[in-house]
Amino acid sequence: MIIQFAQETPAWGYDRIVGTLKNVGYTVSDQTVGNILQRHGLPPAPERKKTTTWREFIRSHWDILVATDFFTTEVWTRSGLVIYYILFYIQVGRRKVHIAGLTPNPNGAWMIQIARNSTMMEWGFLTPGQQVIHDRGTKFCSTFQETIKAAGVKLVKLPPCSPNLNAQAERWSRSVKEEVLSRLILFGEGALRQVLKEYVTHYHQERPHQGKGNELLLPRPKKEAWETNPIRPREKLGGLLKYYSREAA
Repeated sequence: MIIQFAQETPAWGYDRIVGTLKNVGYTVSDQTVGNILQRHGLPPAPERKKTTTWREFIRSHWDILVATDFFTTEVWTRSGLVIYYILFYIQVGRRKVHIAGLTPNPNGAWMIQIARNSTMMEWGFLTPGQQVIHDRGTKFCSTFQETIKAAGVKLVKLPPCSPNLNAQAERWSRSVKEEVLSRLILFGEGALRQVLKEYVTHYHQERPHQGKGNELLLPRPKKEAWETNPIRPREKLGGLLKYYSREAA
């Protein structure tokens, strides 16, 4: 238990651990705590709290952390086959997703406009006090970063070649590709926008999430339905997205 307390709460010193043990019915001395920690290679609190693992960082910032990333897809246009870049945000704690924008040319001017839109006071997805994690891709240019920071949002740049540290964003982009984009031929930017809109709605309101206890992220307002009412399949995008619901009374 001493080891558990020290590892889970690095800022706790010997006295705090002794006091907590006393509260749960164990009496030990400071010296005993120190000896046990030393024997297991755990330094005193001032040294332990200097190092923070990525798991600890995520857990302590769970409610204010947002991940962002790009993914690409092909779209047929009048100019031929064009690669579109889609920038999105995902709230790490709530899993809520926002498509920030899409373009075949994510240059600096476009990124600045996205940053402004994302931090608009009334309807922007990002709010002061949040922290946004992103990779070191050159599309996250200095002017994009400065615009985000000026709105009171902190940016956390990930180490090179570390996609696992942005796991939720990586997982979401993989899901939207596998479930819809890789199975459709898109004609025009409007079609891409509509598909992404339908998928985001499905992701939020119709798709159970294992990481959230198989609950819906944003359940629709419930209508009165009897347990004997039939359960009907619902479809979107020609059956690519399917869910089931009980008919209202």
